[in-house]
Amino acid sequence: MSNAVIPPALGPDDLGPDTSPIAYETSGAVAYVTLNRPDFRNAQNSVMTYSLDAAYRKAVDDNNVKVIVLRANGKHFSAGHDIGTPERDFNTFYPNTATLHWDHTRADGEALDSNQRLAREIEVYMGMCRRWRDIPKPVIAQVHGACIAGGLMLAWSADFIVASDDAFFSDPVARMGIPGVEYFAHAYVLGTRRAKEILFTGQRFTAAQALDWGMVNHVVPRDELAAKVDELCAQMTEMPMQGLFLSKKAVNICEDQMGMRNAMDSVFGWHHFAHAANDADSGDSLGGMDAKSMKNAAEKGKA
Repeated sequence: MSNAVIPPALGPDDLGPDTSPIAYETSGAVAYVTLNRPDFRNAQNSVMTYSLDAAYRKAVDDNNVKVIVLRANGKHFSAGHDIGTPERDFNTFYPNTATLHWDHTRADGEALDSNQRLAREIEVYMGMCRRWRDIPKPVIAQVHGACIAGGLMLAWSADFIVASDDAFFSDPVARMGIPGVEYFAHAYVLGTRRAKEILFTGQRFTAAQALDWGMVNHVVPRDELAAKVDELCAQMTEMPMQGLFLSKKAVNICEDQMGMRNAMDSVFGWHHFAHAANDADSGDSLGGMDAKSMKNAAEKGKA
């Protein structure tokens, strides 16, 4: 465990345009929530995750905000969950937000046991993304550069995705012996055969491919990305808030009726079987992979 000082998770009143690890600002009826760990490719440690949740709550509670944009500072949208930066804080306690569960941290700083790992991933990964999917206001993910593994979870929990032409995507965690990231929406956002292909190969896929497969809504040149998102926001802010909320609710209900929520619960169980099996076989729940080896694997997996 690193000795780095971990900043406290930010509450809604603490957020500002330059606040690390999440920046927050509004313009008219739009709230801009910005991932702000550019030195670590916006890898998601706990302080970022809880601060992101606080930013979303701030936007929901602001009656002047109709649309939320999730974007990122730096070269990349997100490299995924933090599995190796100096500020990795899986043992740091933050009050549970997503669901009622026991404390998953360890005072001795050692690795989490199976029960703690399950509690953590229910709270910080699966639970948070489900909260964010059900935010009662439209959320646009504005994606550029890398959107890897846990980065996909952030983008997929948004209502739709606008990507720059230099964006690329990957879920390479099958290299850990694990069936994809915790928020397992793969078959629903990619279709079954594409989902199997990207999981079985670990390959990257481009923004153009993601558009062709129906995972993203628009792909534009990098220097036109913000303008395209703002154009869509302007159209949506002309709609009544009730119409936006009920339309979002209606589509999400249809997706759940197609089985996504139940399927996700089932796969989450297999995900944790994989963690436990890795731990039993090698003493490492990630199957011997770390941030560097995953990055190298992603480089090899370019489409």
